[in-house]
Amino acid sequence: MSKTKSLLTDLVRNDLPAGLVVFLVALPLCLGIALASGAPLVSGVVAGIVGGIIVGYLSGSHVSVSGPAAGLTVIVLDAISKLGGNFSQFLSAVALAGIFQIIIGSIGLGIIANYVPIAVIEGMLTAIGIVIILKQIPHALGHHSDFEGDFSFTHGENYTNTIQDIFLSFTSVTPGACIVTVISLLVLLKWDDFSRKIHRLATFIPSSLVAVCLGVIVNQLFIFIAPSLYLPDDSPFRVQLPTLTSEQKFWDILPHPDFNALLSTQIWSIALTIAVVATLESLLSLEAADKLDPQRRISPPNREVVAQGFGNLFSGLFGGLPVTSVVVRTSANIYAGARTKWSSITHGLLLLISLLCIPKLLNYIPLSSLAAILLVIGFKLCKLEKFRAMYSLGWMQWIPFITTIIAIIFTDLLTGVLIGLAVGIFFVLRSNHHSAFTMVSQESLYLIRFNKDVSFLNKSELKEMLLSVPSSSTLYVDGIKAATIDHDIRDLLIDFKRSAKYKRIHVEFKNIAFS
Repeated sequence: MSKTKSLLTDLVRNDLPAGLVVFLVALPLCLGIALASGAPLVSGVVAGIVGGIIVGYLSGSHVSVSGPAAGLTVIVLDAISKLGGNFSQFLSAVALAGIFQIIIGSIGLGIIANYVPIAVIEGMLTAIGIVIILKQIPHALGHHSDFEGDFSFTHGENYTNTIQDIFLSFTSVTPGACIVTVISLLVLLKWDDFSRKIHRLATFIPSSLVAVCLGVIVNQLFIFIAPSLYLPDDSPFRVQLPTLTSEQKFWDILPHPDFNALLSTQIWSIALTIAVVATLESLLSLEAADKLDPQRRISPPNREVVAQGFGNLFSGLFGGLPVTSVVVRTSANIYAGARTKWSSITHGLLLLISLLCIPKLLNYIPLSSLAAILLVIGFKLCKLEKFRAMYSLGWMQWIPFITTIIAIIFTDLLTGVLIGLAVGIFFVLRSNHHSAFTMVSQESLYLIRFNKDVSFLNKSELKEMLLSVPSSSTLYVDGIKAATIDHDIRDLLIDFKRSAKYKRIHVEFKNIAFS
């Protein structure tokens, strides 16, 4: 009984408010990603609903949140273009990509995420925090530059970049949006302390909800006290959720897949591309979610890939964009106090309710209030303490960490992670290269000891040591600590022993089998 009561307490006190916060963050992201992808706006919301409810239920992660991903916008836009703008055919590719992911997860390929160094994951989280801040500055100042969830450094037809957007935003400030941003930030930073002074029940109200409601109220007050500051309807400064007319039904506004397109090899190629990229992004986000989770729970990667597969299958069937696990939503979820997957499911249900029942009401929300929420999340992700902690671990951790940050900021999320991963692998190989052998000497006696298993990657180091042994010496090579010795290493030792007699070097091998 006490366990059930504890679960209900967690649900009411943590998961439901966290789900509300994620809903407020996810709504403009869903719309913005759909807009940038060249897809119907409703398809972004459908993907958010599927990611929250279906993937949230099937996933083994307690805190990860899924939905349409900014990292896939270029792929989606290009795919729709290749299909002649036929979105129905594209939806069949999304559903097929989901089937591919179910197969990928079922055969156990999700373990690739286990090989991503911690320094790269930390760098990814920090970079995402910095990018969130850089991308939200224009929205906070009331300059509509690009969509709310864009993570690419360069974007648009004119190939403008994030830095240019920030400078332009200071030259075209919208005063009303700035005022709403400042008020929202003050609420987000001070509400927790203030709510304790009001009443115990006030502490259950999330600061983000108060910030959004106050942003709506302030903007409506502008009509009466300062009309020039008002952010009007259908402006780029407000949420723009599609609304149903009296003649329409919900199913009527949803795009439907054209499964006849599955006879085309192009659809299969697009589906495979989406499956691979979506799987990589989801696994990286899952690693980040486990890293951020206060309880440090470990999520099963293969189950996550299968869950994402079912998500994409249903998203394609219901007219939605491809879904992945998304770090922005996940970090918002964790920092809002989520404990279980019910927060993700709650955010999906709220997206569904908003699309069915209250789209007009949500369209009153200023984007600057949502930008303020994302700014606070961004600062939490890239705290200065993290830079100090990574630097204290030494260059082997610091360089992959800082490289990942710089690469993500100046390219995009997936490209940046791959660059950071390449640098991380280089340092791992370099570490193995320099610690595989130990060489000691006394007068004309030399000993090379294997410190661990060795492969062809250690061949260069061993060759240097062998060549450094002078003439008229005795060399012992001891492999007692190496359970596995690569054929390349054995071959090198045999060749050296054959040539050593010409330098009058006596060579003996111990604990090394050549048969």
